[in-house]
Amino acid sequence: MTTSGSGVTGLRKAPTGITGFDDITNGGLPRGRPTLVAGSAGAGKTLFGLEFLVRGATEFDEPGVLLAFEEAAADIATNVASMGFDLPALEAEGKIAIDSFRLDPADFIEAGQFDLEGLFIRLELAVASVGAKRVVLDTIEVLFAALPNVAVVRSELNRLFRWLKERDLTVVITGERGGGDDQLTRIGIEEFVSDCVVVLDHRVEDGLSTRRMRVTKYRGSLHGTNEYPFLITASGIVAVPITSVGLTYEASEERITTGIAELDEMLSGGIYRGSAMMISGSAGTGKTSIGATMAAASCARGDSTLFVSFEESPAQLVRNMRSIGVDLDHWTASGLLQLHSVRATAFGLEEHLAQLHRLVDEHQPRLVVLDAVVSLGRSGTSHDASQVLARDLDLLKSRGVTSVMTTLTRATDAESSEVEVSSLVDSWLLLRNHETNGERNRLMFVIKSRGTSHSNQVREFVLTGDGPRLVEVYVGPDGVLTGSARVEQLVREQALAAAKDDERVRRRRSLDQRSAVLEAQIASLRAELDQDRDEFEKLVAEEAAAHEVDEEARASMAQRRGAQDVRSGAGS
Repeated sequence: MTTSGSGVTGLRKAPTGITGFDDITNGGLPRGRPTLVAGSAGAGKTLFGLEFLVRGATEFDEPGVLLAFEEAAADIATNVASMGFDLPALEAEGKIAIDSFRLDPADFIEAGQFDLEGLFIRLELAVASVGAKRVVLDTIEVLFAALPNVAVVRSELNRLFRWLKERDLTVVITGERGGGDDQLTRIGIEEFVSDCVVVLDHRVEDGLSTRRMRVTKYRGSLHGTNEYPFLITASGIVAVPITSVGLTYEASEERITTGIAELDEMLSGGIYRGSAMMISGSAGTGKTSIGATMAAASCARGDSTLFVSFEESPAQLVRNMRSIGVDLDHWTASGLLQLHSVRATAFGLEEHLAQLHRLVDEHQPRLVVLDAVVSLGRSGTSHDASQVLARDLDLLKSRGVTSVMTTLTRATDAESSEVEVSSLVDSWLLLRNHETNGERNRLMFVIKSRGTSHSNQVREFVLTGDGPRLVEVYVGPDGVLTGSARVEQLVREQALAAAKDDERVRRRRSLDQRSAVLEAQIASLRAELDQDRDEFEKLVAEEAAAHEVDEEARASMAQRRGAQDVRSGAGS
């Protein structure tokens, strides 16, 4: 058998259409069976039943019947009109039948016995008039108040519930919460309605109103067993279940920029889309400035962006960020950026959580900035605030939304935060104020960045007229220098480098001058040497020429002597 509205094999279910509730119950209420909705006065029981009827008639083509034992039909219609539920119109269309049933004990007494037969007849006529599939009985305790014989009424109620089941009607019965912890209703009606029991709770703690619901019993079906916050909004009940309990959301490989080039470099190219980042630090370290810069960078990509501030109004935020060159007003005018500001103490934690769900549903953002979340601790305990933020992060991750959260650090432990969610975030930036030489400067560390090789160096974080920037700090024998000390050290280093450059130029010029003198001396000596060589060569040539003349003279003399000798011999 396949359940209606659940898509799984097993118990048939009737979807309520109440936002979030069908997620908690894995499909809705048990079809063809009664469900008890118990709670104190003002908890929202009647509204739960009415929305179950209206959603069934308008969204699931299942007409319904409301049998009210306390309020008149006109009063009920007026009460829910502000939520967009037009009961007279639905009655005119034959989709809903409302019977306001004022109980008088005399109407049920016949021959000394109590009998609900008249109630059965009215209910059967109402069901037949619209072909009802759903029935709401509000509020059942009135029967017990009107009729003194409790044993007879219990017997008649048991017969009534059997009658409803035989006709395969999905029924919601509302009942006042009992006084004891082990008693859900004042009269113990849960003994009869044993298939599904929903308890609504409206409590006020420290002056803040919160509403929670819990499915205490659901025979034949798995369901969420925690307490879930819910709101009564202009569009009905909104329950806030814990999403992605199985941690099955996707992990994107796409990286997006933070809007700060140096920070992107420290994070090896930015952060992963759909991841969660926490920016923590003491007051005045620039946490909001980074969040606003990331929001502006998201808008520049064409992504819808939501910025939720718990401390500053939109106008103040826009003005403050303009001073560092971040123009949020431009992006709000374009419709890409939604600024939402609310005091943390304006609502209970559950309502803050539900409001975030509503804003995400309305605007479908790709990036959400939650600024100054530590303020949520004023609406409850630190543990409760951490639980709400964990649900916030879970909601955003389950939808692939990148989240940025800013929070204060504890004074006693810089590497911690006032809200204990550091283990749930993927990237964590820590900002610190560093005091030295009579001034305070900001430092940034990357504490962690899952799935990313990131820098382990400290950077100085500065807010300029062109936006936030990161600069290299000076690390020397005297430690880390920031601010004017870093600038002064850089000036000293630049002066020393200039002096060294001047000394190199002077010495090079001296060497060049000495080289020129030596080259001139060498040229003079080389010229003198060339002159001596020329004179020597000339002398050698002269000597050779003289020697040749002498040789020629000797030869000529020898020839003359030989001729004379011949003449002398002939004469003798």
